[in-house]
Amino acid sequence: MKKTRGRTWVALLLIMMLIVVSACSSPKKEEGGDKSGNSQAAANNSGGAGSEGKTDTGPADPLGKYDPPIEITTVRIVNDTFKYADGDSIDNNVWTRTLQDKLGITVKNKWVVSGDGPGGQGEQKMNVSIASGELPDFIPVNSKQLKQLVEADLLMDLTDVYEKWASPFTKEIMNQDGPNALASATFDGKLMAIPNTGSSMDGAAMIWVRTDWLKKLNLPEPKTMEDVFKISEAFTTQDPDGNGKPDTIGISLNKDLYGGYAALDGFLNGYHAYPRQWIKDSSGKLVFGSIQPEMKQALAKLQELYKKGEIDREFGVKDGGKAAEFAAAGRVGLHFGSMSNPLWPLVDNKKNDKNAEWQSYPIVSVDDKPAQPRTGLAVGQYYAVLKDTENPEALLKVINLFVETGWGETTTPENYAEHFTKGGIERFKYSPFQAWPARKNLDIHLHVSEAIKSGDKSKLNPEETDNLSQIEAYLSGKEGTELGWGYERIFGVDGSFKVINQYVSSNSILASEFYGAPTETMVEKDATLQKMELEVFSKIIMGDSIDNFDKFVADWKKLGGDKITEEVNEWYANK
Repeated sequence: MKKTRGRTWVALLLIMMLIVVSACSSPKKEEGGDKSGNSQAAANNSGGAGSEGKTDTGPADPLGKYDPPIEITTVRIVNDTFKYADGDSIDNNVWTRTLQDKLGITVKNKWVVSGDGPGGQGEQKMNVSIASGELPDFIPVNSKQLKQLVEADLLMDLTDVYEKWASPFTKEIMNQDGPNALASATFDGKLMAIPNTGSSMDGAAMIWVRTDWLKKLNLPEPKTMEDVFKISEAFTTQDPDGNGKPDTIGISLNKDLYGGYAALDGFLNGYHAYPRQWIKDSSGKLVFGSIQPEMKQALAKLQELYKKGEIDREFGVKDGGKAAEFAAAGRVGLHFGSMSNPLWPLVDNKKNDKNAEWQSYPIVSVDDKPAQPRTGLAVGQYYAVLKDTENPEALLKVINLFVETGWGETTTPENYAEHFTKGGIERFKYSPFQAWPARKNLDIHLHVSEAIKSGDKSKLNPEETDNLSQIEAYLSGKEGTELGWGYERIFGVDGSFKVINQYVSSNSILASEFYGAPTETMVEKDATLQKMELEVFSKIIMGDSIDNFDKFVADWKKLGGDKITEEVNEWYANK
């Protein structure tokens, strides 16, 4: 492998670009199949055919081993959830050893930084690396950084590399969530990076309700927004926990309003309002969801609920973690959230109160028009390759091996555990390059539910088998199996993926119409506009005049929103 080259000749250009970019946070991931049929390759495959890298004339083997072995360079951005078995580290672990053994690839990390949140230490360190030109051969970047590197002409066109070296299973996974993942990494018809795919369906909003309280107060399950309002009022005023104190609230909410636990997205979607999403108007143009009239109507209702004490009076100073403490302590019985909420924070409520039961429901509408959740692009990271890199196909080989180990035909329960979950450690995080099937979790639900009904476990893959075993441990009444309760509430017969399956089967999930890299004005103005939106909306909920929404719309348009809308529509017309 060639050593990393200094790129000081572009440093001045990139430093100027980063003056703006470093002040803005990267977009959140918008926050994981079938079988491949690929067999493990024989040893004699020296690698590569890239658009601009080293080539050979041999047939492409997606899992072929390099002989002699090669070394590749990259960087890693980790966080506090990275745990290791004794003696292991991010530089030496089950995945680095497997890449050496199976593919003949040694991974060298030029630097490792903890802090993978938007605007965190990892993003800042990568910005510095881009500005200095000191880049590894394989570069993990967010969408803003990818756009910078493309504009600086530093990256290899991976179109041919992907077509030749991605396994059939990898290609399937890249498209499971629709074409937008690969499209978001495509510039002027050229694939300039490989996306780390996730699942937009997994992010679809739903309603979580404490059904033990629902039954106690003889309330109906939520089928309309009016039902939600009745439940909220009863949970606030009718002492559902039975302690004789007015200490419960109807609807949980966090200060950041969108995303994470106790967010507003699902409530707003019930009003056909789509915050921070780009949607089509009646003329076919793209418009920003946060400034549409439906948002004003929803905010007015939230203000009413807050005034009645049905929303936590202190939500404005509570992040998702603090809001979650209310649920864990048995203080709240309803929130709009995501499929994963049973594992956090609802499992803590179950540990504190064995009688607590939670059920998920589809979001509901305020009128006769069906409510539809809208989700963003499920790509949080891209893997780019520096120009002139030898063996660029090594990137695809690592991804091929990752997906085959997780969900392919050749994996085994033991191999899956060794590389993904052994010892309660999330070992999959060690792999430098990854991709996740969009349908993975939905398929777990469908297959596990069928196994529970039929008693036949023979068709389950290793991950599904692991989930079912935890569910069965809980259902057997075994002590200390609350985590199994969480998995049952997600993947079981009536788990949250039953709701996701309803969304998918009815084609209800709406995708954001914009999935391109941030526009020039977004980079410059978006952080300010988002901060203004959060402040105005929070104050309206807490009692400011609802007419302040109209002033917000005018200010948003004047302070850069109109220019962003123009740029977004230009992108849309040319995509």
